[in-house]
Amino acid sequence: MGKKATKATKKFVASGQLKKTIEARRKKQQIAKKFAARRGNKGGKGKDRADDRDDEEDEAEEQVAPSTKKSQKRMTVDSFLSGDFMDQSDDDGLGDEDQDVGMGGGNDSEDDDFEGGEGESDDDGSFASVDDLDEDGENHMLELSKLAEKDPEFYKYLQENDKELLEFNPDAIPDDSSDEEGEDEDVDMEEEEKTPVLTKEQIKKWQKSLLEQRSLRALRKLLIAFRSAAHLNEDGRVLAWAIDSSSVYNKLVTTTLRYTPVVLEHHVPYKTLANGKFKPPTQTPKFKTLQKLILSHFHNATYILSQLTDEETLRLALTESAKLVPYIISSRKSVKAYLKKCLELWSNGADSIRIAAFLSVRRLAASSDESIIDNIMKSTYLTLLRSSKSTSAFTLPSINLMKNSASEVFCLDHATAYQHAFGYIRQLAIHLRNSMKIKSKEAFKQVYNWQFAHCVDFWSIVLARACDVHSEEANGKQSELRPLIYPLVQVCLGAIKLVPNSRSHPFHLQIIRSLLHLTKHTQTYIPLSSYLVPIIASCLTPSTRPKASTLRPLDLEVQIRVPQQYVKTRVLLEGISEESVFLLAEWLASAPVHGSVAFPEIVVPILVLLRKSLKTGKNSKTGSAGGKEQTLVKVFLERLEESSKWMEEKRKTVHFAPSRLGDVQEWERAIKPKLESDTPLGKYLKVQRKTREKRRKLVEKARHGEDEILEED
Repeated sequence: MGKKATKATKKFVASGQLKKTIEARRKKQQIAKKFAARRGNKGGKGKDRADDRDDEEDEAEEQVAPSTKKSQKRMTVDSFLSGDFMDQSDDDGLGDEDQDVGMGGGNDSEDDDFEGGEGESDDDGSFASVDDLDEDGENHMLELSKLAEKDPEFYKYLQENDKELLEFNPDAIPDDSSDEEGEDEDVDMEEEEKTPVLTKEQIKKWQKSLLEQRSLRALRKLLIAFRSAAHLNEDGRVLAWAIDSSSVYNKLVTTTLRYTPVVLEHHVPYKTLANGKFKPPTQTPKFKTLQKLILSHFHNATYILSQLTDEETLRLALTESAKLVPYIISSRKSVKAYLKKCLELWSNGADSIRIAAFLSVRRLAASSDESIIDNIMKSTYLTLLRSSKSTSAFTLPSINLMKNSASEVFCLDHATAYQHAFGYIRQLAIHLRNSMKIKSKEAFKQVYNWQFAHCVDFWSIVLARACDVHSEEANGKQSELRPLIYPLVQVCLGAIKLVPNSRSHPFHLQIIRSLLHLTKHTQTYIPLSSYLVPIIASCLTPSTRPKASTLRPLDLEVQIRVPQQYVKTRVLLEGISEESVFLLAEWLASAPVHGSVAFPEIVVPILVLLRKSLKTGKNSKTGSAGGKEQTLVKVFLERLEESSKWMEEKRKTVHFAPSRLGDVQEWERAIKPKLESDTPLGKYLKVQRKTREKRRKLVEKARHGEDEILEED
C-alpha cells in the first residue's frame, strides 16, 4: 500500500486525539444516515437526486476525492481518520511522497502570523516539520494544512467542531523515539495539562545537541522556549514552558540568541559579497521549511528588545539578531518592525546600545534591495530630526553621535542619498524663503531653532564625508552628492543674514561651524570672513559700556540665542569674541584659503577692518583698552601678518604666470602639507586647540563631579 507510518503520525495516535476524532466522525455519519433514511435516501442512491445540494456537507465528509494520480496513491483523509492504518502491518503507511510545509518567500500574507496574538498559538505544531529535516520523514501537520485546499468544507467542520485536531501540540506528546538525540521529555502523561518548568539541565541538553549535531529538532524546542521567555509576563497567553528563575531566563535568552545564527548558518548558509552586501539564501526545500520558524523567532527577538533592561543582554540581542537579517529580508513587515525598534533604541539608549542598534540598522542597509535602503534613509533622518528638538550640554554628545552614525548610512549609496538630500535641503530652503517673506517673530522661529541648526550640520557632515577630496581621489570620480554643496551653502548664508542682531550670534556661529567642517573636507572656498569679522568688530566696539557680571561663561555650543541676563555683559563679549576669533583662524588656516597662492591678498580686508575696530574701541568711551577681547584680536592679527609674510616669501620662487592654472594648482598642492607645521598661523591654531580641549575636559569633569574645575597643572 504505502510506506511505514511516520513518527509524527504515531505521536498523534498516542495522544488520544485520533480516537476522539474517529468517534465524533462516526456519530456524524450515523446522524447523516438517519436524515438520509427519512428522505428516502436508502442504500446511498440519493446522491443522484435533485435535493443533493442539501446533503453537500455530508457527501464531502463521506469521501475526499483525489484530484490527481499522485494523490490517489496517498492515503485519503477519510481513510486516515477512520483509523484503518492502525490495524495494518508496519509496512503500510500514509504514502510515498515527501511533504514539506508550503511557505512563501516572506509574503505579507504570511507575515500576519508574526504580529503577535493568535498567529503564534499554533507555532509548535507548525514547526513540527522541522524535526523531519533531521530524519527525512513526513509531517502530519502538512496533511492537515493541505486539507483546507483539498476539502474546504470538511476543514471548516473541523474548525467548528474539533479545533484540537488542527491545533494539537507535538511537544505535549511523549517522545518514544530511540534515536541518538533521545532526551527525556519534560512532562509525564498524567501531568499533561500542567505547564512544565524549564531547568538549566534541559537547556544544557539542547546546547549539546546544537553544538555536536547542529540539530534542528533541538533548535525548534529552544525557540519554542524562547517564545515563552519573550511573552512571559503577558496575561491570557498559553506558554509551552514556565520559567521561575532569573538565571534560567538569562541562560535561555543568551543561549538562543548565540546559538540560532550558528545552526542556521550551518544548514542554510548565505553569501557575503565583496562590496559588503549580502545575498539571501537560495530557496531550497530546507530553507522553505525553516522559513516560518526563522520568521517567528525573529519576531520574538524583536519583541524581547522592548522587554530587556540589562544593558549587556540588550546589546547582545541587537548584535545577534542582526545576524538573522539575511534570512528575513524578504519579509517587509519583519524588516519594518525591526527597523522601528532599532531606531528607537538608537535615539534613546545608552551609548553602547546606540552603537549596537546602529550596527543592526547598518546590517539592514547592506541589503541589495533599494526599497529597504530608501526606507532606512528616510526613517533614520526623521528619527534624528525628532531627537534634536531640544539640545543641552547633556544631550549634545548623543545627538552628535547620531549625526555621525546616520551620515554613514547616507554614504552607502550616493545615488539614493541624493534624492533624499535634495528634498530635505530644499525643505530647509522653503522654510528660509517663507521667513524672509513674512518677516515676523514666529516666521523667524521656523529657521532659528535647534532642528534647523542640526539639520544644516547633518547635511554638512554627509556632504563632507561623501565629497571628501581624498575619498574622491581614491574612487577616481566625483561623488553624486557634490552638486548639493552649493545649495546647502546658500541656505546657510541666507540663514545667517536673516536676523543679524547680536542676540542671534550663537546661532550664526553654529552655522559657521558646519560650513567650516564642509570647507575642510571638500576643499570648497566659502567666504566666511565677511560674516565673522562683523561679529568680532561688534564685540570690539559695543554701543554701550559692558556691564560687570558674576555669571559663568556662556557655553556657545549649546546655545542658539543669548539669554536675557547675558545681554550687554562683559562675559558675553569675551565669549563671543573668543569663539569668533578661533573660527576665523580655523577658516584662514584651512587648505582652500591658507593654501592659496593669493593668501596675502585675501587677508588684507580682514587686517584693515580689525585694526580699525581695535583703534575705534580703544578711543571710544564705551570701550576698554585692556579688555580680554582686544588682547585676543591683537595676538591673532600678529600671527596673521606673519603668515602673510611667510606666503609672500614662498611666492618669490614662482616663475609662472597667474594664467597658467595647472602650474598654480600644482604649486598649491605642494605647499598645503606644510601649512600646519611651518606657518605662524598654523602654530597659533595648534596651541588654541590644545587650550580649548583642556578646558573642555575640565568642564566635563566638573559636570560629572569627578574633579574640581579649579584644579591646575
